[in-house]
Amino acid sequence: MQQRMRAAALVVTGVALGFGLTFGAGVLAEREAPAAAVESLPINELRTFTDVYARIKADYVESVDDKTLLTHAIRGMLAGLDPHSTYLDPEEFKELQAGTSGTFGGLGIEVGMEDGFVKVIAPIDDTPAQRAGLQAGDLIIRLDDKPVQGMSLNDAVKLMRGEPGTKIKLTVVRKGLEKPLELTLERAVIRVKSVKSRMLEPGYAYVRITQFQSQTGEQLRQVLEDLQKQAGGKLKGLVLDLRNNPGGVLQASVSVADAFLDDGLVVYTDGRVKDAKLRYSAHPGDLLNGAPMVVLVNGGSASASEIVAGALQDHKRAIIMGSKTFGKGSVQSIQELANGGAVKLTTSRYYTPSGRSIQAEGIVPDILLPQITVDKVEMDDHRLKEADLSRHLDNGNRPGNGAAKPADVVNGEDGKPLAQSDFALFEALNMLKGMVILGTR
Repeated sequence: MQQRMRAAALVVTGVALGFGLTFGAGVLAEREAPAAAVESLPINELRTFTDVYARIKADYVESVDDKTLLTHAIRGMLAGLDPHSTYLDPEEFKELQAGTSGTFGGLGIEVGMEDGFVKVIAPIDDTPAQRAGLQAGDLIIRLDDKPVQGMSLNDAVKLMRGEPGTKIKLTVVRKGLEKPLELTLERAVIRVKSVKSRMLEPGYAYVRITQFQSQTGEQLRQVLEDLQKQAGGKLKGLVLDLRNNPGGVLQASVSVADAFLDDGLVVYTDGRVKDAKLRYSAHPGDLLNGAPMVVLVNGGSASASEIVAGALQDHKRAIIMGSKTFGKGSVQSIQELANGGAVKLTTSRYYTPSGRSIQAEGIVPDILLPQITVDKVEMDDHRLKEADLSRHLDNGNRPGNGAAKPADVVNGEDGKPLAQSDFALFEALNMLKGMVILGTR
């Protein structure tokens, strides 16, 4: 008995992607199932399986068809391996493939399971989940009026899916809050823009990657070209924002890291089979020509995001700033099955250029930033100042004699001063300016 499987793609996204956010790219060679796995059948264990199967068919309180039982058995077999291996029925596999384009239906969150509850790995930018205020680390304990505990991840995901425009209530437990939050989200068609950019100040650019899709590397190159033109031909520095980026296609993360490296190893993977032993190296040509970089990360930065951060950190190409990343250092292959479904199977671990595995460890930033919010405080100051004194001297600055002008205030996307709206980005910009002054990378 021989089974033939096609490995459709390598993905390094977070846990079972709740809303069709698994991404595929490239096709691995078709290969035979290992002969040893067929020859050494565990007879006693298979006998136990058939015994339990027969008892369910005969004695369970309700009749269950064979297809349902076997599907549950397959899902359970994979779920028992690790949080990222799973079975995709034909419908789920089609949704996964559709997600490669960056357009899908749902709430826009990357999810996994923890202690029987659905855990938010990261909300996606510009989605109902982000607008409702969901945060990385939140635990979803109820979906509408149904408790999540006891559900499989796939069952919970199916409840969260639905027609655009329909609503669902999530009950969320968040660290630091005494009472659960109740959030009502309206499902929508999610159109994810992988790469976003803007100028922070003349010469200083900001690029955010929300997910690693098949075209992310190409989009990044176009964005950098446009930013260079806006800067008059050369950027002074760049902030690359990977916060709350749950991952995506392995090859896309390699392409992004390659854009900023002249040579050297980007990442390598290692597993039991030949197809899982891969090495990816950078090509000549740093698109920033050595301009300094700061990479922002947090606990929602997972997988492909960690590959990029780890490569740039190991090559000392960028300062990594923020908080410790998620810590997903495994790679899944999507293996198509004869029934039109697929298996998402963990087939290798990935390692940074220096040989670090960040599995369950994460990337520790070079500069740790506390999770704080800076609020503007306005207060009347009635204390006497020099300008209030009678016959005080002018300061000598007159128009045309070199009077100093107040510095422009950098604003965030919400129009508020950057230090108030995004403290981490404010600090990253200040770090860039310091690196430029000191002439460091």
